[in-house]
Amino acid sequence: MVDYGINFWSDNDFIIEDGQVKINYKTKPAIIDIVKKVREEGYRGPLLLRFPHLIKKQVDKIFTHFETSIKQYHYKGQFKAVFPLKVNQFPNFVLPLVELSQNRCYGLEAGSKAELIIAMAYTNKGSPITVNGFKDKEMISLGFIAANMGHEITLTIEGLNELETIIEVAEEMGKPCPNIGLRIRLHSSGIGIWAKSGGINSKFGLTSTELLEAIRLLEKHHLIEKFTMIHFHIGSQISDISPLKKAMREAGNIYAELRKMGAKNLKSVNIGGGLAVEYTQHEGSPNRNYTLDEFAGDVVFSLKEIAKNKKEPEPDIYIESGRYIAASHALLVAPVLELFSQEYDEKALRLKDKNPQLIEELNELYNTVNEKYAIEYLHDSLDHMESLLTLFDLGYIDLQDRSNTEILVHLIIKKVIKILKHKNHSDIIRIQEQVQERYLLNCSFFQSLPDYWGLEQSFPVMPLDRLNKRPTRSASLWDITCDSDGEIGFDLNKPLFLHDVDVTTEEYFLGFFLVGAYQEVLGMRHNLFTHPTELSVEFEEDGTHSITNLLEAQTILDVLDDLDYDTKEIERRLKQRIEDSELIDDETRKEVLGQLYVMLSENGYLRTITNGERK
Repeated sequence: MVDYGINFWSDNDFIIEDGQVKINYKTKPAIIDIVKKVREEGYRGPLLLRFPHLIKKQVDKIFTHFETSIKQYHYKGQFKAVFPLKVNQFPNFVLPLVELSQNRCYGLEAGSKAELIIAMAYTNKGSPITVNGFKDKEMISLGFIAANMGHEITLTIEGLNELETIIEVAEEMGKPCPNIGLRIRLHSSGIGIWAKSGGINSKFGLTSTELLEAIRLLEKHHLIEKFTMIHFHIGSQISDISPLKKAMREAGNIYAELRKMGAKNLKSVNIGGGLAVEYTQHEGSPNRNYTLDEFAGDVVFSLKEIAKNKKEPEPDIYIESGRYIAASHALLVAPVLELFSQEYDEKALRLKDKNPQLIEELNELYNTVNEKYAIEYLHDSLDHMESLLTLFDLGYIDLQDRSNTEILVHLIIKKVIKILKHKNHSDIIRIQEQVQERYLLNCSFFQSLPDYWGLEQSFPVMPLDRLNKRPTRSASLWDITCDSDGEIGFDLNKPLFLHDVDVTTEEYFLGFFLVGAYQEVLGMRHNLFTHPTELSVEFEEDGTHSITNLLEAQTILDVLDDLDYDTKEIERRLKQRIEDSELIDDETRKEVLGQLYVMLSENGYLRTITNGERK
């Protein structure tokens, strides 16, 4: 059985049984069965599957670990959390999140006016709202409206100008005033590509000098009692625990110093996000060097020690982890449309009565290759191909000879891989980069995996079935966009092996896991490919599951309408041009127009090949 590193990244959310990936919950349904059921109903293209039970699992894990550490260290502060909406604002994630966390002190964090409206509408009563990012007077006024609605809302100040605007709005709107938080600019920063979120040169937060001025302004305008929270963030996907420990010491001391200056209602330290998700599929290359238990323990212990030494009360702890909550709940399923070497079939071979000597030798290699000389014969065939392609460029062989060369070399590659498939992968890996297969997927990496394209963020990927059969083809993955960046190349250090399947007669699906954080909201419409058809898989108490919230990908007309095209005008112009065309006779004109309207009402993804037909 091939496990694709599932023990590293899945946190036991998914398992492999009977050669299939299954949801490790209740009746443990196979994902491939869910996908086939949806496709039988006519939905094509990529699918995004959501698993609401995994949202609840992640929320419960964070609260359980922090509450355990609080109990262990006899910590007197409370633990609270908010979900940063920037990570995933889609309703089929947010609404289950809010519903499933009703029994927790778990709210929402907003970084824009639109996100704040979502938070005001859906945050459970008694749960917190925090507002981060740059704010104008209108956004601050929304915060006052939220306070008037009874929300426990904290406006986190990114600069002194925002504090001055709060003072202005407070004079205009009166009470109740939202709680006020100050984002502190630490010297400490994280590591990796998101490290710039923290540190003295970070985009957000107040310096020590600005903190002192903020306290002076709050006291002057009688708002010091509304100052309840300090906030910091050292970066997303914190891979090493050491920067967090350093940041906790710095933030804890700032908390204590501010209280000693008279901020007696300061009672909360918000540690931001950054709790890392383990994406790796390969042993020896983890994305983090700590556990959630260690993370929670270090935060609680650090603040307890500082509060004790400074003789100040232990603050409530807030966390804004979004990636950790959202990533595991979503899975992208992409059908494989084509394997690019499949046209190199023995039936396509057209050997002549008299062939060039090197082609005769290639044919001999193909017919005599065996386990003992497999690697040697493979290297010989690749050398022969280079020589024959040079001869073609010089005009010494013709196009049929070139075709025979390509077919014979690919046949030798397949034969060698088949012969050596029982060997350890290390015996084959040396040749894999030269002989990789290119798998064309019915999806857009720009739309559905933008962090791969933009940040080289890897996601666990594996077939949904055939996992009781050894995959033999080193794989690079191509999406259907007309862009060379739409490729996940084969990496010798983190190789991906897939099955050699004939997609003209059977379906083959790849699953990209842990895609629930950021990918949807960052996804772009390169080539005007849209958000995939999505659905939720929900489980009942008796273990049965159902498909809910099925939302088909946008049609071509919908996409054009979103781009502010006048779709009625487009339809009118197309109809007029068909009617004016002298190339279409009157009998077929109506049929052509009908075909066009059908296409406009479908999504733009391709149709997969099944049993030789487009489906």
